[in-house]
Amino acid sequence: MQARMKNPAMIISDAMKSIQSLNAAVHKGSISETTLHLAHLRASQINGCSSCVESGALYAKKAGESDERLFAVAAWRDSPHFTDAERAALALTEAITRLSDREDPVPDEIWDEATRHYDETALAALILSIATTNLFNRLNVTTRQVAGSWG
Repeated sequence: MQARMKNPAMIISDAMKSIQSLNAAVHKGSISETTLHLAHLRASQINGCSSCVESGALYAKKAGESDERLFAVAAWRDSPHFTDAERAALALTEAITRLSDREDPVPDEIWDEATRHYDETALAALILSIATTNLFNRLNVTTRQVAGSWG
């Protein structure tokens, strides 16, 4: 596969600077890097962004994530490898990523479970992180960015 063009955020440098600033702010939040990595990987899997799946798994691994957990992210509901808080984050990730899949995109049951595990600051960081991942997924998939070419 060959990319159609460079990632648009790389072409418009102010866009990339803004995205990087947002990402830096999110990572200063009160949510664990582990949870952010898992959410990033799950959203990227759903969106079929091979570049983000690969980079997300590599960054998570570098941060100490186990192979067993990385392999199980796509089937997190049936895996014993995740905490209740991580499951709430993954459920929220799926809901936010699949907005058009149901009449109530983020049902109260998913929202309430997330708020049970995360305070408002952590929840804000998680939502912004999921939204940023979805932004990158859409840019990369649209322009057919090649996995492994990001770094």
